[in-house]
Amino acid sequence: MTHSKSWNASALWAVVAAFGAYLCMYGFRRPYTAASFEEATFGGTALKTLLVTSQTLGYALSKWVGIKVVSEIKPHQRAWGILGLIGFAQLMLLGLGIVPRPWNFIFLFFNGLPLGMVFGLVQGYLEGRRATEFLMAGLCASFILADGVTKSLGTWLLGQQISEDWMPFVAGLVFVLPLGVFVWMLTRIPPPNAQDIAHRSERTPMTRQDRRQLFARYALGLVGLSVAYLLTTVLRSFRADFAPEIWKDLGFDRTPAIFTTSELYVTLGVTLISSVMVLIHHNRRAFFTSLGLSIGGFGLLLLASWGLGHGLDGYWFMVLVGLGVYIPYVQIHTTVFERLIAMTRDQGNIGYLMYLVDTVGYMGYVLLMFSKNHLAPEGGYLAFYQNFLFVCCFLGIVSLAVSAWFFEKKTS
Repeated sequence: MTHSKSWNASALWAVVAAFGAYLCMYGFRRPYTAASFEEATFGGTALKTLLVTSQTLGYALSKWVGIKVVSEIKPHQRAWGILGLIGFAQLMLLGLGIVPRPWNFIFLFFNGLPLGMVFGLVQGYLEGRRATEFLMAGLCASFILADGVTKSLGTWLLGQQISEDWMPFVAGLVFVLPLGVFVWMLTRIPPPNAQDIAHRSERTPMTRQDRRQLFARYALGLVGLSVAYLLTTVLRSFRADFAPEIWKDLGFDRTPAIFTTSELYVTLGVTLISSVMVLIHHNRRAFFTSLGLSIGGFGLLLLASWGLGHGLDGYWFMVLVGLGVYIPYVQIHTTVFERLIAMTRDQGNIGYLMYLVDTVGYMGYVLLMFSKNHLAPEGGYLAFYQNFLFVCCFLGIVSLAVSAWFFEKKTS
């Protein structure tokens, strides 16, 4: 009984620490998306599109750098790494406020450049444990809910007559002290014990040769997962970055509460689905169950889009789309790679695999942002999103099916 209480307290501590630390990171990344930056352009491109593209490009480059940094970093270096990366990002938000438009878009590139590595550093505290899915579900809940919370904060700050250019920096200041507390909590999480290692395998830093060998061994399956992750990243990021515009097309006013309440339903649903995966002890069974749930997420997206044209309320359309996007997105974060390593017992860590697919995902979103002005239909953001959604769902289901077929043959 004492051991069980100790384990429960340790898991709860880890969830709170990871959830809080990553939610705070969003306070330095997302609040600016609550602003419209209307009537501001640069070279014929809307300033908001330029800002989103600039930050996403920096974030994508960060993921590429993170393939090496996150997979190789030592445990004792993580906390200072998190604080240093976020501190630099906040300085870039100061530049966003000081430098006049439209040239201040450059500072969002440098704001995104360090932030993309924070997730992997926080994730490193949680992987390789019997409760990893539960812990990772808490971490993933943070970036689902944080997107709405930070938009709500940004919208509220704009309502306090803080300018669009200075609002992101002021929002970051709100999160400085909580960030320090949650990072300290991360440092107090004990390492995986002997039972964790026996069930999930030991997680170790990886060399360049280790990374090459792991990819070569599972290339086709990893390519399939990368394609599916790319599609969910694009759908998720567009929904997040242009949420005010999509809500407007659906007939809703831009109010602070709507961003948070809609994401709360998504957070609860996705967290519940991800958490119950910890109850599947057999690693191979959990791996393929996770792939099946991911395919189901794409199916839910199709259902939501069909429903919008057949009487479904716009609010619940956004909730169902959020669920459909985040189910495969979070399953890859929480279960797919965690159980793949546990199932195969390969040397390494999930930081490498996550940053491999993250690089592909965010580079794909950058390309979408560059081409959006040429692809967007006259119907606006909602129409563009719905059309793109159908293509992504078809390709996502096919890529996941190919990946499942490959790993079934490879590991049978």
